[in-house]
Amino acid sequence: MLHVIDKDYGWIEVICGSMFSGKSEELIRRLRRAQIAQQEVAIFKPAIDDRYSANHIVSHSEQQIPAIAVKTAWEILEKSGDAHVVGIDEVQFFEPEIIEVCDKLANDGKRVICAGLDQDYRAQPFGSVPQLLAIAESITKTLAICMCCGAPANRTQRLSKDSNQVVVGAKEIYEARCRKCYSAPSK
Repeated sequence: MLHVIDKDYGWIEVICGSMFSGKSEELIRRLRRAQIAQQEVAIFKPAIDDRYSANHIVSHSEQQIPAIAVKTAWEILEKSGDAHVVGIDEVQFFEPEIIEVCDKLANDGKRVICAGLDQDYRAQPFGSVPQLLAIAESITKTLAICMCCGAPANRTQRLSKDSNQVVVGAKEIYEARCRKCYSAPSK
């Protein structure tokens, strides 16, 4: 964890893992701590993720924090204003420009905290998250609990036959699975 606090010094933190591993909870926790410290905070989520709320980040455990839903990564840059801390949930859903946006925000002295899936349902790297991991100063990998055996889980098992990479859903479509219990989809 970074301990340097200087409003002219920015950095990128990435919280990644499988579904149901507590990524959004950890993002909310960090953003609330920044608010308690009276830092200006701007919070964003992709408009495509309206599972629980259109204008809040909501964890599967029902913790929530107000957020601005945006359609493009560039909107985050435009709408972050004078914020010292920028939070971004479900970062894997943004186009590749999210990398440039996060880099620009950090270079402008902002603390950028991103949360997202590092693997898709095929256990393949998801979206721009691998590139964000490469440029981040801090990475937190969260683990869920395997729904089959109770072991630490780092994979997301899709329960439906849909083969699109992006299918927004929760426990009705996905389960957390460990390496042993995960079953790769047929080609």
